[in-house]
Amino acid sequence: MAVIGNSYPTLVDVTKRLDPNGKPAVVAELLSQLNEPLQDIPWIEGNLPTGHKTTIRTGLPQATWRRLNYGVPPAKSTTAQITDVCGMLETYSVIDKDLADLNGNTAAFRLTEDTAFIEAMNQQFAQALFYESVGVNPDRITGLSPRYSSLSAGNGVNVIDAGGTGASNTSIWLVVWGPNTIHGIYPKGTTAGLTHQDVTTSAPILDPNGGRYQAYQTKYQWKCGLTVRDWRYAVRIANIDTTTAAGGLQSATPPNLYRLMVRAINKIPSLKMGKPAFYVNRAVKTWGDIQAMEKSTLAFQTVTDAQGQPFLSFRGIPVRLTDQLLNTEARVV
Repeated sequence: MAVIGNSYPTLVDVTKRLDPNGKPAVVAELLSQLNEPLQDIPWIEGNLPTGHKTTIRTGLPQATWRRLNYGVPPAKSTTAQITDVCGMLETYSVIDKDLADLNGNTAAFRLTEDTAFIEAMNQQFAQALFYESVGVNPDRITGLSPRYSSLSAGNGVNVIDAGGTGASNTSIWLVVWGPNTIHGIYPKGTTAGLTHQDVTTSAPILDPNGGRYQAYQTKYQWKCGLTVRDWRYAVRIANIDTTTAAGGLQSATPPNLYRLMVRAINKIPSLKMGKPAFYVNRAVKTWGDIQAMEKSTLAFQTVTDAQGQPFLSFRGIPVRLTDQLLNTEARVV
């Protein structure tokens, strides 16, 4: 996990970001991560100022075989309402004005800060997408794992047990994104996505000792949430042991990842209901490739989309890498 440094950039930070000619250097983003789910999620404006209320059908009406001269009883479907809340991910960048103005590269220096803040917030959202729960952190959102956390729950049929029993497990997710399945939400009357706004004013900033100085200030904010309208359109392959223990990915008897993924595909009622995608971390991707070396027809394949961009695929479904899927998940029972 990345270590967060001091709150404000220093002269040393500025020096590290200049090339030998005194121009802004291209910063190698060593802390950047691959969080491809962000390119798949459709965003829909919520119907509440704080989130989204969804009505889901929980039962179908029962028809009756009618006999001549006999009537039939009335029937009705049953529904339930669920409310998903949005969280507000927010932070500020504060840079000493004289520091940023060195060498006349103010805009370029602030851009390097923007890149870092946006990357950090992307990582935080990706982690929340899979693991956060308002039951544990009321100010945040509820992601996928808390919703698919039991083999015996009503939606437990969409949780596949890969056999791991310890606390060194990971998961593969299959999600079909769409307006009637699973999608991102943002509060009613607001703007979708991560926003950043220059909030620099003439008022001085106070340092920890009460001293004053002029600073550039940028506000970053993301109001977001997740709605699962139909739980049948997500499948979690849980309890994938990532260790060298018997049955682990690195053992001589690893779980057959491709067989598990085929099972997941066949639990989805219809892939045409939205945009399907698998999500795996690097451990699963690596050992999946190793398993496929002797069975090339089952391997992850690289294909090209309509825009000419290559992506990883399994049976025509994109396979996305995300570094936020952990190798330290507890066993799902």
